[in-house]
Amino acid sequence: MIVLPESSFSVSAAVQVLPPLEREIYEQKHGSPNAFHYPSLAALLFELKLRSAIVEAAVQLQKSDAEFESFKDSRCNEAYWIRTEGGGFRQKPGVRTSEAIRDIYINGKAYAFECATAVIIVLYKAVLETIGEEAFDRLFRYLFLMSWNHDSLLHLITVYGKGEVYPGDVQYVKNPDVDPKAIEWQGENIVKLRGDRYFGHGVGIGDVDMFIRKLNRHRLPGSTVSAYLLDEATYPNFLALFEAAGTGQLPSYLPQLPMRSHGLIVSRIGTRTAIYS
Repeated sequence: MIVLPESSFSVSAAVQVLPPLEREIYEQKHGSPNAFHYPSLAALLFELKLRSAIVEAAVQLQKSDAEFESFKDSRCNEAYWIRTEGGGFRQKPGVRTSEAIRDIYINGKAYAFECATAVIIVLYKAVLETIGEEAFDRLFRYLFLMSWNHDSLLHLITVYGKGEVYPGDVQYVKNPDVDPKAIEWQGENIVKLRGDRYFGHGVGIGDVDMFIRKLNRHRLPGSTVSAYLLDEATYPNFLALFEAAGTGQLPSYLPQLPMRSHGLIVSRIGTRTAIYS
């Protein structure tokens, strides 16, 4: 359930005017057996808005004509990005961060990248549309797009043994018996949309079974071990981004998570947080 300091009347009034997807996410989280504590109604509304924006950014990336390629064959628009030796994209000096991110959606045919890079692009695009160009350009400078293992600005959180996911969460479908000749199909990063739909760059939009079937086509010959969805979910630290949007700078500490700590083990390395339930 969602726990807030505001009166139930204030919360109810705010929920009534939410866009459909944001209200749907609120109802899902409020109906959870887990308790989600927020410092204010504004912090909750920020998360709902950003989660909705993640869904929209994923759908729009699917429509952008950006292609799927492995890191070794990735490409980008050199007017905004410098391709690194490892296949990532480093923002070019002198360009606005908001314009560089939007260019991926506008000139998609100039880009090709792996699904892990796609997830980071989706998250940044969603943050941009949530906080606006001015705040985004102030908070994020000289981005490096590759995978969440290389990103420290979004303060990413991964919950293991979560059992429940919400629109805007990122999950992973693992292919344990991948054919080494097609190692890029060792798994697929997917973004949770509405209902049972997910977006996965290079595969499209569909249910989890669609991604499993696709990955199973790239297993070792004779393998009977199917790809499967991991019981974990990753998302940006919404409270950190909410505070950053208000203060104009990313926090040097990690704000308290909107989830009760009882029965959970939390570990932090740098700006990454892992929660084991």
